[in-house]
Amino acid sequence: MAILKLLPLHWIAQAPSLQPALVAELPQGGLKGSAPLTWWAAGLYGGLLRRQLLHLRTSPKPPLVGALIQELVAGLRREPWTQPPLLVPIPSWKRQGNPLPDLLSRCLTWQLDWRQEPLLLRSRPVLGQHHLGRELRWANQAGAFRCSSQLAGQRRPVLLIDDILTTGATACAAAAALGERGWLVAGMVCLGKTPRRDRDLRSTNR
Repeated sequence: MAILKLLPLHWIAQAPSLQPALVAELPQGGLKGSAPLTWWAAGLYGGLLRRQLLHLRTSPKPPLVGALIQELVAGLRREPWTQPPLLVPIPSWKRQGNPLPDLLSRCLTWQLDWRQEPLLLRSRPVLGQHHLGRELRWANQAGAFRCSSQLAGQRRPVLLIDDILTTGATACAAAAALGERGWLVAGMVCLGKTPRRDRDLRSTNR
């Protein structure tokens, strides 16, 4: 694993050495897809990466997140951006919400030298989505966000930041709220993408 770049010095000193089995799960350059919106992910949400992310939700460790996204960062650097995108974490409606979207955004900011902007607010509470099917997830998230900025959108691209992408209901609801204010959402970045049900999780190369 490469030495972490553009991170606070005390993070570099704490930079962890990832388990070889976990490193093997993280594809070179990260993953990229196009549905239901363009997305980039560090890896598939399964196996060791799933267990690691579940642990990080309750015990967040910035240096570890920074180590997990090295290949993802490499993939994002190779994209033909006309200008650096703004990073917009998707907020939780809970007071003590999931720390990973903001933490991932901060790590990307430090490693890519891109700017983070808190452009999103929750407009209403939603149900936990773990046990909801696809249609209920989309209904649950519809109208759940509003843009926090009074400024009209700029031509600069925006990337939404979340920890997991499953159906895309949350990301699309957030993108719709920003789009109503004229912001150009280029896609989302996450730590893990839930694989198709027919995908073999034992190897990202299958």
